Amino acid sequence: EQYILHKIYNINKSVENNLKNYNFHKLYKDLLNFCTLDLSSFYFDIRKDVLYCDGDTLDRRAARIVLDFLYQRLTTWLAPVLPFTMEEVWLERNPGNESSVHLIDMPETPISWYNSELADKWEVIRRVRRVVTGALELERRDKNIGSSLEAAPNVYVDLEVAEVLKSVGFADLCITSDIQVITGPPPKLAFVLEDTPGVAVSFAKAIGKKCRRCWKILPDVGSYSHSEVCGRCDAALE
Repeated sequence: EQYILHKIYNINKSVENNLKNYNFHKLYKDLLNFCTLDLSSFYFDIRKDVLYCDGDTLDRRAARIVLDFLYQRLTTWLAPVLPFTMEEVWLERNPGNESSVHLIDMPETPISWYNSELADKWEVIRRVRRVVTGALELERRDKNIGSSLEAAPNVYVDLEVAEVLKSVGFADLCITSDIQVITGPPPKLAFVLEDTPGVAVSFAKAIGKKCRRCWKILPDVGSYSHSEVCGRCDAALE
């Protein structure tokens, strides 16, 4: 969530500059790239698991707060170029005859959201994640898996990158049921990308049963009071 706040801060600067210079074409292009690359194919894709399956956790609360921040900004950022669409979006949450997205100011984006050190860390994570995603796409193509949650790949990186990956829930970021980060040499047939040196991935299937609620394949499924669910989902159902 802090990484997305950093992204919001940067894109807000771009929006302000483009509006100041009446550069609406670049405004739309920058926001489209932000929505496509940073939100849809990354943040939203990852966080839907927490939003759908977590109980009242800090992760889920943080995600909902950031979603509200995004709503407030995307509607006001896009209002100058998509006036009617953004008005409809605004009125869905803020109905009333006196309500309009065109009558409010764009919300302030605090400088405390800017965090270049965190952004550098997450660029490393996203770089490795791209290799994992590429490896899983091959397994899907070969019909070894249907969903990435059926996988528990091994990721081979150097010690410095391994420490970065182990500081986050990398399996959740890759939308896999499990993942192993290994600092040893990779097997000869491990998947690599030419433009991402130092990262290799070997495929392995997840071990366990499929949770009927979150669809992860985990060894502890069926061990709790609610049948056929994992520990996290059992706690959420209490």
